[in-house]
Amino acid sequence: MRQIVESIRAIGDRYFGWVSMPMILWTDVVEIIIISFLLYHVLVWIKNTRAWSLLRGIVIILAFVFLAALFDMTTILWIAKNVTGIAVTALLIVFQPELRKALEQLGRSNVLSGLVQFDSTRVTGGLFSDKTIDELIRASYEMGKAKTGALIVVQNKDPLTEYELTGILIDALVTSQLLINIFEHNTPLHDGAVVIKGNRIVAATCYLPLSDNMELSKELGTRHRAGVGISEATDSLTIIVSEETGRVSVAIGGELHRNIDADFLRRKLEVLQSKTVEEKKFIFWKGRSRNETKADE
Repeated sequence: MRQIVESIRAIGDRYFGWVSMPMILWTDVVEIIIISFLLYHVLVWIKNTRAWSLLRGIVIILAFVFLAALFDMTTILWIAKNVTGIAVTALLIVFQPELRKALEQLGRSNVLSGLVQFDSTRVTGGLFSDKTIDELIRASYEMGKAKTGALIVVQNKDPLTEYELTGILIDALVTSQLLINIFEHNTPLHDGAVVIKGNRIVAATCYLPLSDNMELSKELGTRHRAGVGISEATDSLTIIVSEETGRVSVAIGGELHRNIDADFLRRKLEVLQSKTVEEKKFIFWKGRSRNETKADE
């Protein structure tokens, strides 16, 4: 038996002795997994933003630089060498909104929450009352029947102060009559969004960021893109009432659910109402799909 083993080893040294296998530690495996995970989400981020077109342009430029290096075109190589530093700075300026959005998603990620137990505090009583849910639903579908356009942002954990300051402060209890009156045509407060915090309307005529999601339907107007935009930038929930069709939609987590019924809207609001607020000590980037979904008509 020993002779057989030595014979096999000798054959291996003879034919495969030139192969050098490096030692692979568990830290190397973890490192490969982390790099693959981050690289995947960077590529997804590039595909869903303007950086996708830019990446194709960079590939074309690199192909020309490769040809210049292959045929020793010194002028082109000198230009490429001196422009690289300026180009990187210019890219950071041009893609500042996309980079900011990516960092905000990084800060709100919860990838490790299922693996490690963190200290958490539960919000008792919910973020708002059941009466507020009823008033929001009643106002949304009453405005839908009258084809009155509306944009209502319900704050969750992320503060909306910077958006509140773009409008007019109100600080009033949420009622369906007040919401309908705010969005009535030809009234001073009907243009823009209403921001709701807890059981109170804090501001109206607020300006929201528009979404640049390429997957949104081209038939959607500024109101729907603003609703998706604020849901991408924060963890809020946005109710959108179409002025053209009277249909009610909801945007949350970068997803737009169109033509929803009252039960669907109530479920979304109840999930937001009883949300557990957790303070994380460690964070990790969790990718988020940003697809538009349409409820069955």
